[in-house]
Amino acid sequence: MNVLRKILFPFAVLYGFITSIRNFLFDRGTLKSTSFDIPVIAVGNLSVGGTGKTPQIEYLIRLLSDKYKVATLSRGYKRISEGFVLADSTSNAKILGDEPFQFYQKFPNIQVAVDANRTNGITQLLSQKEKPEIILLDDAYQHRKVKAGFYILLTSYDDLYADDFMLPTGNLRETRSGANRANIIVVTKCPKDLSDQNQEEIRLKLNLNCSQQIYFTFIDYDDAIYSKQEKIAVNEIKSEAKVLLAGIAKPKPFFDYLKNEKDECLTYPDHHHFSDSDLDEIQNKAKSKKIITTEKDYVRLKDSKLISQLYYLPIKSTFINQHQNFDATVLEYVKKNLES
Repeated sequence: MNVLRKILFPFAVLYGFITSIRNFLFDRGTLKSTSFDIPVIAVGNLSVGGTGKTPQIEYLIRLLSDKYKVATLSRGYKRISEGFVLADSTSNAKILGDEPFQFYQKFPNIQVAVDANRTNGITQLLSQKEKPEIILLDDAYQHRKVKAGFYILLTSYDDLYADDFMLPTGNLRETRSGANRANIIVVTKCPKDLSDQNQEEIRLKLNLNCSQQIYFTFIDYDDAIYSKQEKIAVNEIKSEAKVLLAGIAKPKPFFDYLKNEKDECLTYPDHHHFSDSDLDEIQNKAKSKKIITTEKDYVRLKDSKLISQLYYLPIKSTFINQHQNFDATVLEYVKKNLES
């Protein structure tokens, strides 16, 4: 794969040129970006693959939803529906996509919508009888047809955009200069004990401009697993033989947190829709053992025949330091733009 990526280097240069021209035309106003009169916060990344967008969106929901009417708007990756869909009691992961359905299940006090056309999606949300005061755009950093008021760019500690290159040679969707649009850059999936010196080295590597802020977070795993009926402490099941199941971009930390030498780890593609044959295979391997999966996979599997032995492990994004500054910056933007 690495050899093939190097062979495709000329296509990466061409792709970088095309995306740079596109961004230039949006920056100049030649291509139209639509702004809205309410606070719109876009969360995304420069690269393909998992950078922790879902826990970051959930962090913002927790921060904002007690004070304001919040809506999330996602593309709804791999959903079977089309166009604008506002989540309701008839929704499921197939209709919304797994991540939006997870938001809907966890946060009943917010609105959750999906639409590949974010401009239309925001317009539809604002036409609702109960319209939101704030809209969180999930994975919309490159969606330049909407001009968000605030941009949060995520980059993984072990895969910084400064060390990456354009697709298909690397994993970048656009050139590194796209980071200049961000108000805040969050380095995700850091070691919990990341030192001040290491943080400063990353700051220098990312070459932030003077108006940008940077923060460092780690994935914080829950100390319990959950099923429809019960909650079990992780330290009680770690030594137990079980099946660990993940259909996410980077499952290794999930496996490492739970596994022992008796466990079987099953890996599927990100956002995988489990077929009947997949379910049969999983059930045959598990037999009577517990099946523990990620929260994102659980919303796709909770109505399947695995449910009687299925558990999930929640995660959240936790700031290593200065979370008060992050919160204050976001809240200041929201308050200022609601009052204007």
